[in-house]
Amino acid sequence: MLALLAPIVVFGLVIFVHELGHFIAAKLSGVYAPRFSIGFGPALFRYRRGETEYVLAALPLGGYVRMASRHDAEASFIEGGGEGEGEGLKPGQKGYDPEAMLPFGPKPVPEHRWFESKSLAARLFIMIAGVTMNILLAFVVLTGLSLVYGQPVVGTRVVGAVRPLATAPALTGLQAGDTIVAVNGAPVRNWTEIADRIDETGAGTVVVRTNRGDTRIPVGTPGSPTTQQLLGAVDFFIAPVLGDVLPGSPAKRGGLLIGDSIVTIAGQPVQSWSQLQERVSPAAGTDLPFVVRRGGALVTLTIRPDSTSVKDATTGAMRNVGKIGAAVADPTTREPIGVGAAVVAGARGTWITAGKIVETVRGLITREVSVRQLGGPIAITRASVAAAQSGLESLLFLIALLSVNVAVLNLLPIPILDGGQILINIAESVKGSPFSARTREYVLRFGLVAILLIFVMSTFNDLVMGFKDVVAKLFG
Repeated sequence: MLALLAPIVVFGLVIFVHELGHFIAAKLSGVYAPRFSIGFGPALFRYRRGETEYVLAALPLGGYVRMASRHDAEASFIEGGGEGEGEGLKPGQKGYDPEAMLPFGPKPVPEHRWFESKSLAARLFIMIAGVTMNILLAFVVLTGLSLVYGQPVVGTRVVGAVRPLATAPALTGLQAGDTIVAVNGAPVRNWTEIADRIDETGAGTVVVRTNRGDTRIPVGTPGSPTTQQLLGAVDFFIAPVLGDVLPGSPAKRGGLLIGDSIVTIAGQPVQSWSQLQERVSPAAGTDLPFVVRRGGALVTLTIRPDSTSVKDATTGAMRNVGKIGAAVADPTTREPIGVGAAVVAGARGTWITAGKIVETVRGLITREVSVRQLGGPIAITRASVAAAQSGLESLLFLIALLSVNVAVLNLLPIPILDGGQILINIAESVKGSPFSARTREYVLRFGLVAILLIFVMSTFNDLVMGFKDVVAKLFG
């Protein structure tokens, strides 16, 4: 039951909110919207209220709001059924209303209620409303999570590792094991405050006081690192204890379990998560002997890290590193915060999430990120079930994450998506006349093919990952 309900709740809510944005904007703009559908294809459930029919369709891969348009014929092959003259219900058919407009009755739709009759500003407002609602959903969810559960705080002040930066030679003044007591003269209680103080510096000099003395590091000026590069170069201490093992990963295949504490890798002691990364990163495709502490006993395992292309946190360059597909145990605790701070945290979380998705899309376009990392409906289903099993907080966070994903991806310039439709409308406005029906149909079909290719590719990745997981369970 959980496997069925969790994906419906997660994906269904995100799609519903997106289409609700389009629907509300269309109503506010005076555009006739005869159908609000969640899903595509044959209707499983339909209910008409006022001049709109609400539909739950068989293919739960998205949704749409059908609007009165002179381009009805081009869209009908995707959405199912036209709304133009001759396409509506006939007298005697179920749902026929002699007083209603097409497609429910015989009355034609007034031209002033067509989508194309509205100004460019009104059309853009309708098209951007879905994305806006998704961003708003993520903001509300993340704000609520911060208010209810508190702000995540990394409780340590101990430095775990320092990576050299060519633009910051002063970093040699910091060492693993140092305890940071103040930043820019302000005492700090945890790593969250350390990161905030450094980030607030902007351009200038960060003064980091440790138990051994002061280290002065120029940031934000020509020839010096940004505050984000500095934060990427200095890690906080985390014990090498596994908090998660990904399905089908080298860690899973090699026998690592959640809760394992890493003692040695290739005979070298591991005292922090940073040291684990230092041992694994250069060993892609190489068998590494692990000794882990499990339930008071020492267990020896062999793990072969996969080669993965990642962006270097300090230089920004892409490089291949070894990854075992395991995550550290959550080092954060929660501190209660007020409404104002929760709103700021919600906005910041939404902005950061959107930025990461944009960066991933850019990496896919420039081939810095492999298409093998794309996840599809199976991955969403598995993530939804896992989140539901972890609790309400994880499920809500996944909803926020997926909602931002839908918002960003819908702005891609693919004709069938909002971003593509925005470009088409702007292009027609610049051109001074609409594109021909044949041109629009070809463009729309191109967009559909592009979306189908992405869907097939992501689903294939899901199946490959599932196959690896099954093999690991049978033979690992």
